[in-house]
Amino acid sequence: MTSKPKILIGPSSFGDADPAPLDLLREAGYEIVDNDLKRRFTREELLERLPGISGLIAGLEPLDRPVLEACELKALSRVGSGMVNVDQDAAKELGIAVSNTPDGPTLAVAELTVGSLMNLLRQTSAMDRAMRAGKWDKRMGRQLRDLTITIVGFGRIGRRTGDLLMALGAKIIAVDPMYQGDVEGVEGMSLHDALSQSDAVSLHASGETAILDADAFAAMKEGIYILNPGRGGLIDYDALYAGLDAGKIAGVWADAHPQEPYSGDLLKYDQALLTPHIGSYALEGRIKMEMDAAENLIADMKAAGL
Repeated sequence: MTSKPKILIGPSSFGDADPAPLDLLREAGYEIVDNDLKRRFTREELLERLPGISGLIAGLEPLDRPVLEACELKALSRVGSGMVNVDQDAAKELGIAVSNTPDGPTLAVAELTVGSLMNLLRQTSAMDRAMRAGKWDKRMGRQLRDLTITIVGFGRIGRRTGDLLMALGAKIIAVDPMYQGDVEGVEGMSLHDALSQSDAVSLHASGETAILDADAFAAMKEGIYILNPGRGGLIDYDALYAGLDAGKIAGVWADAHPQEPYSGDLLKYDQALLTPHIGSYALEGRIKMEMDAAENLIADMKAAGL
């Protein structure tokens, strides 16, 4: 009897919201190999599990050239939009089909970004913590309306975030090297020019190079709010700590972190709102994203004759 091609599941929560994506893979004739660690695989752990695996449902595992060269993958399907963890040139050379799911998380991340900004503006979580500690600490907040907010990375998620913010009365500035001048009615400008007049900045760019470095922090307006649903490496944390200590940064929300699980010094700051990389963790968006990933992998595996 011919054995079924094996699919390794990378994201630890894949199928938790709805088993339909896993059922779809099984019905297509594949054997599922679960994430037994229930967390993101390291490079070494991934290398231990990839022998005999034909397809991968991928999260943010390190899928660099050495890993791809050492495996027998025919296809990998990224659950999410960012592809910084995948060496796509190496995959192409090795004949590994690569796909992602850019549409599924868009609204979920945008809504969480807006909600987190409003939390920071009104200091909701900080006052909740104070009340639980027995303190009646009424803090003065700010309204979202009429604030100027810079969105760095004006792709799908950045634009949807901008749409939601504008609907609530905020002014949006776009920072994106792909655009010059106005972007669909939104003013585009350089990062430093935008930061000098912005009340908040939201990071929706890809990559792991620090966009908010020491020079960017120096250019910021006093009392700015920083939002990072993108990638942990987009912020220079030493510069962030200095800004928080000096009172220049009024608040920061981080959903993506330099190391995950995160246990760094940002936990010590009352001005910080921290979430465990759950931007796409809205039931409807998560199910769509996982179904898209399963469908993409099946199509690529069939194209490879598996």
